[in-house]
Amino acid sequence: MNKTDRMLAIIIELQRYGMRRAEDLAAQFETSVRTIYRDVQALSEAGVPVIGAPGIGYSLMEGYFLPPVSFTAEEAVALLVGADFVHMRLDAEYGMKARHAQEKIEAILTKPVQEEAARVRSAIRLLHERMAGTTMLEKERLEPLRRAILHKQSVHVHYSKSVSESAHSRHSVRTIDPYGLVFTQAAWMLVAYCHERQAIRHFRLSRIRALTVLEQTFEVQPGFDLHTRQVVDDRHVVVRMRFDAAAGEQVQETGNFYMESLEPDGEGWLVTFRVRRIEEILQWTLGWGAAVEVLEPESLRQRLREEIIHMQKRY
Repeated sequence: MNKTDRMLAIIIELQRYGMRRAEDLAAQFETSVRTIYRDVQALSEAGVPVIGAPGIGYSLMEGYFLPPVSFTAEEAVALLVGADFVHMRLDAEYGMKARHAQEKIEAILTKPVQEEAARVRSAIRLLHERMAGTTMLEKERLEPLRRAILHKQSVHVHYSKSVSESAHSRHSVRTIDPYGLVFTQAAWMLVAYCHERQAIRHFRLSRIRALTVLEQTFEVQPGFDLHTRQVVDDRHVVVRMRFDAAAGEQVQETGNFYMESLEPDGEGWLVTFRVRRIEEILQWTLGWGAAVEVLEPESLRQRLREEIIHMQKRY
């Protein structure tokens, strides 16, 4: 941390805590007490009213406030909740940066705005929609991929093409050039150029079983723009199911990535999905037991029969 950044950080600390000892500031910024003395002297010379109390510490003159920008309570909540999302959904490094950003935002809020923001924020909570293990797996993949994107380094990945680790999983080994990360349908996707397919492909982070960042670098294809790219939808297999009346709301709440529509009929709920392969929805369907009947395609009905027979042999 350079001197300018450290001096600004000292002001933020004094605004946030009211009183700080030189020893505490030195420990926090990993410098000497003498350096803190010089920083405080420089702040005073620059017109910042720092008050020193022997044996107690430093504080700012009452009424002095130096916000880099003024936030309303709603704006502060938006930033703080956004930082919560980053901490929850990105890797450990960005999670730590998000926490530090929250501390800085809270430090520059006036007392009334701080109290109002805390009141509003207490009514908002973000939850992990997915299994914690899956989320942790994605977080483990995010940091190396994010760095590979930044430094334009190719990546060697072991990729599973099916939804679950089952006997029907198909694994492949690819060399890819990572272009960008997209968060959609509660899942992280990697947009990358696949050397084997000679085309841009999308990879779910939860299906990347292992990865190695390579020394070789790449150049992004001319004209590629992650924010304007239109994703080609190759989910051509239509699946229709009927769920019992009592299961309708639960199905809707799952937010299945492949679900296209859900509508009531006389016997329950008709639900339509579009997938690339029936394996992508097989295990999810089995989890509903007798509450669901697959209407089409016949290939999925047959696979379910086979799975049920295998289950009967176990029990």
